[in-house]
Amino acid sequence: MKGGGPVSLAAVTGRFQPVHAQHLELFALALAEHDHLVVAVTNPDTGARHTATTSAHRHTDEANPFTFYERARLLAAALAGAGLVDRTTVVPFDLTRPHLWPEYVPLAAVQYVRAFSPWEKDKAGRLADGGYGVVLVEGDPATKLDAATIRAGFADATWAGLVPQATVPVLADLLAAR
Repeated sequence: MKGGGPVSLAAVTGRFQPVHAQHLELFALALAEHDHLVVAVTNPDTGARHTATTSAHRHTDEANPFTFYERARLLAAALAGAGLVDRTTVVPFDLTRPHLWPEYVPLAAVQYVRAFSPWEKDKAGRLADGGYGVVLVEGDPATKLDAATIRAGFADATWAGLVPQATVPVLADLLAAR
């Protein structure tokens, strides 16, 4: 706690299908300004998936291969590997149920959203409409590490160099079990 006062909270929401280096960069950015980070996993179950005019793929099975539990395991490994596990909490976060958001992420948390596309800007607006403070971090689409590229690498094992090294054993186990 800074100065002995209340804990300053940040949050980052995402599908994390799977977690990758740019997610960790955003986590570190949020933690540079706040005491604790809530990592809020969207599309936590199949019922939480919805179509969005700003994203044609977010709701598809192909874009959501991992369950909430599997993503929580991957996030735990990534956060431990980055030395952030003691300052983070991983929770589910159903974007289709904004009236329940404060039950998972307190409204005092400042939401950090990196915007590479209209979808992220739309999400930032939804979070602001839900009562959160939002820090919009502009992203260059040319430098975006796309999780779809990582998932495409599952077929030929090129994915291992695209994810945090601490997640490689967990992800390898998950893929071998499929």
